Amino acid sequence: MEYTIDVFFRQSWRDERLKFDGPMKILPLNNLLASKIWTPDTFFHNGKKSVAHNMTTPNKLLRLVDNGTLLYTMRLTIHAECPMHLEDFPMDVHACPLKFGSYAYTKTEVIYTWTLGKDKSVEVAKGGSRLNQYDLLGHVVGTEMVRSSTGEYVVMTTHFHLKRKIGYFVIQTYLPCIMTVILSQVSFWLNRESVPARTVFGVTTVLTMTTLSISARNSLPKVAYATAMDWFIAVCYAFVFSALIEFATVNYFTKRSWAWDGKKVLEAQEMKKKEPVALAKKTNNTYNIVGTTYALNIAKDPGLPTISKSAAATATATNVPPKMPRLEEKLLESKKTYNSVSKVDKMSRIVFPVLFAIFNLVYWATYVNRESAIKGMIPKQ
Repeated sequence: MEYTIDVFFRQSWRDERLKFDGPMKILPLNNLLASKIWTPDTFFHNGKKSVAHNMTTPNKLLRLVDNGTLLYTMRLTIHAECPMHLEDFPMDVHACPLKFGSYAYTKTEVIYTWTLGKDKSVEVAKGGSRLNQYDLLGHVVGTEMVRSSTGEYVVMTTHFHLKRKIGYFVIQTYLPCIMTVILSQVSFWLNRESVPARTVFGVTTVLTMTTLSISARNSLPKVAYATAMDWFIAVCYAFVFSALIEFATVNYFTKRSWAWDGKKVLEAQEMKKKEPVALAKKTNNTYNIVGTTYALNIAKDPGLPTISKSAAATATATNVPPKMPRLEEKLLESKKTYNSVSKVDKMSRIVFPVLFAIFNLVYWATYVNRESAIKGMIPKQ
């Protein structure tokens, strides 16, 4: 990654050969004289491209003090490299360095120091930071020694601490992911027999999460590790996909329940066919005496006159069969579970939202605390 910085780069050194006596203590010089005197060969170690402004004239200033001290100022636009670790993206904080020093002179020949000390040598103009995606938290000034095959060199360093603004990503990624997960959980409140509606909820939310994941990844550099946003999207995708699997499970057991109810209906139909036949057999053996002639003999009672007579009696005994359950009652009984709520749906209505709320609480608490810790490590300017 790289960043662009516009600086007024000021260097000051003392050259005993340029001392002078005169009425003026500070002598302004034309910038063309810079090529006639010795100047430091300063270069930017992590600069990828630097441009000196020349419109409308070269933006340079050269002044000479009577004791031989020179002040050389120029305006530069520097494209510098900034190593970024995106594990915490988009809640990441970076320290982008700006390193400069002598190209040819070692520390035994030229030593760089901060003229006004580490606290005041680097100043950032108020409102001068024009960053759309970052907030400038502060900067830290330091000095390093770099050893190479040609010797040891003094390197001046300034680290600019930047924090990424999360607002864009909340609107473009986080809120859509959260709303998609909530939408996928609406299917738990639909009847388990509403197969088309629940299928649409499941498939649509899965495809939406896939699209959000691809678009979010395209806005990132091609890194080989997962970022904080990747983990959030992955967990949201898992919730959405789990909701679809939950629907498939409920639908499977619903079909089995219907098959069991259909079997009961068939058994009820068979029972209705068999029960009248069994009842008729029982009636013929026990009660039906139509067409049968019996001798009616009534025993003599001492207190009553004796009756002894053979008679042909015809009697008809009718037995009222018990009320049989009708087929409609069986069907009604079998349909008692038609619009019932699945136990899996009842559990999912509670488990899924609670788990997703806990995940969000842990996720945001972790990164907010990490951000506070990083801010506390940066000294105030």
